Amino acid sequence: MMKCRHCAQPIDHVFVDLGLRPSANKFLTAAELDEIKRGKPEPKFPLKVLFCPRCGLVQLAEYRGPKEMFTPEYTYFSSYSGSWIDHARRYADMAAERFALGANSLVVEIASNDGYLLQYFVAKGIPCLGIDPARNAAEAARRKGVETLVDFFGTDLARRLARERGRADLIAGNNVLAHVPDINDFVQGLHVLLKDDGVVTLEFPHLARLVEGTQFDTIYDEHYFYFSLKTVRTVFARHGLAVFDVEKLPTHGGSLRVYGGRAEAVGRNPAPAIAQVIAEENTLG
Repeated sequence: MMKCRHCAQPIDHVFVDLGLRPSANKFLTAAELDEIKRGKPEPKFPLKVLFCPRCGLVQLAEYRGPKEMFTPEYTYFSSYSGSWIDHARRYADMAAERFALGANSLVVEIASNDGYLLQYFVAKGIPCLGIDPARNAAEAARRKGVETLVDFFGTDLARRLARERGRADLIAGNNVLAHVPDINDFVQGLHVLLKDDGVVTLEFPHLARLVEGTQFDTIYDEHYFYFSLKTVRTVFARHGLAVFDVEKLPTHGGSLRVYGGRAEAVGRNPAPAIAQVIAEENTLG
């Protein structure tokens, strides 16, 4: 029996099973199409999603490794979407003002892609660093003036960056939390890299919207996890972090943006929006 990737609880409750499907972002070459015509099947992977009764984490039962999907190159650039670029610009304006970021701050984005977001911090004169495993995306970001490290983020990298660059005032991660199979290593890395009074913001599709809208098309091989706010708070708490605010977003069929920090700094004064979203999740079961 599979064990939950967060709490190690044995799990066998099937949330949904979409059978075998090809990789979502794999564009076939002419040679591969010819092979299919000659009878060689396109590789397909199981999309069986399980639910953990202990921590509530919804997760793929089987998966391909991140290196297979995101390196050395990745087909999707965030800047392809004009509405997403506008979303990123508004976020940069909000974060710079709300968290008083300036020339002595450090902003780190995980899964920074082609520099779609950090370019706006660069324009404000705020030091920043992007982290992304895709070489082609990193090269595009550098052309925008965004310093980018080609690597996967985790605890080891966080320790090295904290030692060499100092800890971050703001860590942003947009639509990356669901793409990381070792969620505990990733979130522990956030704790390591974040300043004592720093802020981390993560955006991810909301499980409540998936269920409410039957959004089966948001289940694919790159999404290892499907999050409720309740579960994200549980994962954060295990690694010394706490959510102090949350926003509902229209992106990706309905997402959440959570604001977190070290538990000792932010855990005592949660925004009312947190209780409202939790109550909605409870109502939905």
